[in-house]
Amino acid sequence: MYLDLTYIIMVLPAVIFSLWASWNVKHTYRKYEKQINSRGLTGADAARRVLDANGLRNVPVECVSGELTDHYDPQANVIRLSESVFGSASTAAVGVACHEVGHAIQTAQDYLPGRIRQAIIPATNFGAKLSIPMLLLGLFLSSYSQKFLYLAYAGVALYALVALFQIVTLPTEFDASRRALRTIEGMGLLEGEELTGAKKVLSAAALTYVAALATTLMQLLRLFMAVNNRRR
Repeated sequence: MYLDLTYIIMVLPAVIFSLWASWNVKHTYRKYEKQINSRGLTGADAARRVLDANGLRNVPVECVSGELTDHYDPQANVIRLSESVFGSASTAAVGVACHEVGHAIQTAQDYLPGRIRQAIIPATNFGAKLSIPMLLLGLFLSSYSQKFLYLAYAGVALYALVALFQIVTLPTEFDASRRALRTIEGMGLLEGEELTGAKKVLSAAALTYVAALATTLMQLLRLFMAVNNRRR
């Protein structure tokens, strides 16, 4: 039975970290969704107040189904909050809602990393779909001619686009959280322990992006090594 030591040593720890980060964000959210803010503001209320305060009255706030499906759609210029955030007055809901508003503010202010992320989405989707098939085909055909390794290297390069997208995503997400917390505190939406709860929820969410990037980078390095070793 074949045992891939490179996967166990390089990728598996990152995968475990990613799984833990995913569990942690859900655990942290569930903890602070029980903490109701003293002002009784729902996620939708908080998002609307912060949008209006930043002159973004044209950006609607909509409710969507699902758990933690909250996002800002830059194409439609709309904030979509999950049911558990939209109508909830928890500190977790306010934190998540204001984070999404942070993305809307980034778009309004032409925030560079956010603009780059949007620009490379088509290339990233292309790379995600074709990278592994191209790499595997190149490795298979390399048994007939070493020239086909260039096809495998092209697959690695396409996979690198996924890593590039995640690298650009990190500052975008961290900046949105910074904007959210600064606004929450500045407008007095949450105070004391309530603000601490929102910070912990957003910090846990940020870790999921770090974990995803770590997994992708380790996988990218593993794929490059697999192709490089075939040359020998």
